[in-house]
Amino acid sequence: MTDFLSPKERSERMARIKGSNTRPEIALRKALHSLGLRYRLNGADLPGKPDLVFPRYKAVVFVHGCFWHRHVDCNIATIPKSNTAFWVEKFEKNVARDDRVTKLLETAGWRVFVVWECQLGSARRAKATGECMAELIREKHGNF
Repeated sequence: MTDFLSPKERSERMARIKGSNTRPEIALRKALHSLGLRYRLNGADLPGKPDLVFPRYKAVVFVHGCFWHRHVDCNIATIPKSNTAFWVEKFEKNVARDDRVTKLLETAGWRVFVVWECQLGSARRAKATGECMAELIREKHGNF
């Protein structure tokens, strides 16, 4: 299947894909905030710029898109039928970068959590995921 967009149009469309303040990220932020957790956004001073940073708990959370970060066995993590070699290489680089960033953060003493887009697809799922994450984040530090 050939691309129906010109390279310039494709580039413009891809550039509109948001990297922060996405719907899944906002859903998780609301759930965690309602549970009393406070955080910093997009830790620019940390490797990989985690979506949520909890300095008090020495924990970070990445909200990964299932497609871009290759959530295993997820229906959203499909491979495009056109230009497949390009996409496979891109996905491999994304996953390798995610692994590298996780190791850097863990070496620096941070606990790293990943929440997948599909875990935040509805209000009910976002609430349940938020409750689970809140428990994990507070785990080593007790409840305040």
